[in-house]
Amino acid sequence: MTVDHGRGTTPLDRLKAQYDRDLRCRECGYVDTDGAWQARTTGDRVSYRHVCPSCGAIETRTLRLRD
Repeated sequence: MTVDHGRGTTPLDRLKAQYDRDLRCRECGYVDTDGAWQARTTGDRVSYRHVCPSCGAIETRTLRLRD
């Protein structure tokens, strides 16, 4: 039996969920209540990106994965 606390199933899912809780633009202060971070991977890196719908500022965070 598994317990789902709405946090995702992998550490990367949980990290994205944490990022999604903080969608305040660092440039203009707008809070994107309907937005979410987009995740992409190249295999050895995971990049998270959010574009502010108010001013268009782009915030990124990148993780490098190691063996």
